[in-house]
Amino acid sequence: MDVFSRTFLPAAADTGLAAQTVSRHIPIFRRCVGAGDATILVTRCSRPQRPVGEYLLLLTHRRLVVIRQTRVLHRLCLHLNAELRELTDVTWSPDPRLPAVELAATAIDGVRERFLIRPQHPRQVWQLDALLHHAFRTRLRTARERIVATIGEAPAAARPTALRPVVIR
Repeated sequence: MDVFSRTFLPAAADTGLAAQTVSRHIPIFRRCVGAGDATILVTRCSRPQRPVGEYLLLLTHRRLVVIRQTRVLHRLCLHLNAELRELTDVTWSPDPRLPAVELAATAIDGVRERFLIRPQHPRQVWQLDALLHHAFRTRLRTARERIVATIGEAPAAARPTALRPVVIR
């Protein structure tokens, strides 16, 4: 069993998705996500600006995939398939009063996508907040930001920035 399968099924079970729903969506998710990519979150969501239709959101360490299911014919359509590094202006706002978390991001084509995630229990709002923070804040650093120091390089404080004459009085 690959990494995606090992992490997808427990993540789907954590959010209470039915086995029938998982089996219908997994072929589309497999086409979008690599076998070695671990699942962080699988959940139902809706779009605040378009309340018609159901959406299933998959968040991995590398990708965000959203599938839409039509109400009448129950057809599955790929709504969003983007690498996390291609998403800009990613924000989320947990609201424990509803309970819900609104996730918003701008895709590479410039379209602002907004999704409303409603967990089963109010305490899961903060779990969702932690998962989103882990996915978007800790993983989206550039390669240069991840480098702490390189061997043989002087620390930044010890490097001379410019040589200027000192006036002694």
